[in-house]
Amino acid sequence: MVRAGPVGTHLPTSGLDIFGDLRKMNKRQLYYQVLNFAMIVSSALMIWKGLIVLTGSESPIVVVLSGSMEPAFHRGDLLFLTNFREDPIRAGEIVVFKVEGRDIPIVHRVIKVHEKDNGDIKFLTKGDNNEVDDRGLYKEGQNWLEKKDVVGRARGFLPYVGMVTIIMNDYPKFKYALLAVMGAYVLLKRES
Repeated sequence: MVRAGPVGTHLPTSGLDIFGDLRKMNKRQLYYQVLNFAMIVSSALMIWKGLIVLTGSESPIVVVLSGSMEPAFHRGDLLFLTNFREDPIRAGEIVVFKVEGRDIPIVHRVIKVHEKDNGDIKFLTKGDNNEVDDRGLYKEGQNWLEKKDVVGRARGFLPYVGMVTIIMNDYPKFKYALLAVMGAYVLLKRES
């Protein structure tokens, strides 16, 4: 679409005239666009739920947020988790766990395991780069973790892929700027 400029020049229309484009669509085209968007969102959710079922973990992919596990994992590494309940927890294994009162899971190594005669397992964790164990991170009065606290066990990783997530959380303005650039690109691409 072209609009007339001064002295007979032709300028492209603004890529930001979304509502004008929406008004020009007939109902069928509009429904098609809404349906496409809904399919993209539902496909992403189905893939995520499928990963949850396949891995047995409520969060099959996590980003390392601190340097407490260096040199094994660095800030920004993307971890792939599994959490099959029948697998025993062993010392030396890297687990992701949640502590009551904290929203963000923690990625640390199991350093001690205590198994009772009845099969109950309790274990202690520590970050590889930390001086002391994690008892200071657990809820008050808790000295050991149990299997119910485990979100997953690290099975693989991609180095630094999660830095985008960290940057967007640390700098919210960057997130909005990135979304604006992506939106402008899509609109401009559509016009050409």
